[in-house]
Amino acid sequence: MNIIRVHHTVTLLSDGKMLVVGGNDNTKYLNSAELYDPNTGNWTMTGSMTYQRQAYTATLLADGTVLIIGGYSQNGYLNSVELYDILSGTWTIITNMSRARGQHSASILSDGRVLDSGGITTDLSAVNTAELY
Repeated sequence: MNIIRVHHTVTLLSDGKMLVVGGNDNTKYLNSAELYDPNTGNWTMTGSMTYQRQAYTATLLADGTVLIIGGYSQNGYLNSVELYDILSGTWTIITNMSRARGQHSASILSDGRVLDSGGITTDLSAVNTAELY
């Protein structure tokens, strides 16, 4: 990789490349993203998320975009949601969650929606709620 990182995600994209996003480099939280192409063995930087984050979810959607939900950064737990467009290499902020959360899970439902549930919130208490995207 171009950047040392831990607590990041790796998402296998429909074209076979892998999107590596966020995490931290043991000194600061990251918003950077890079692509790994297993056919060439090359790493390339791509657009950066709006927010630095770790302990978030990354979900590949049917249209090839990647949905990033929540997590936390130096400013605490996040309720923000971002969408990565592989064709343009750009990120777009979409509707925020009603509650900030990190260390949660996300699952694609049969109708294409994403169920985001559980996790930990700002006061470090467990969350027993879920939201749909």
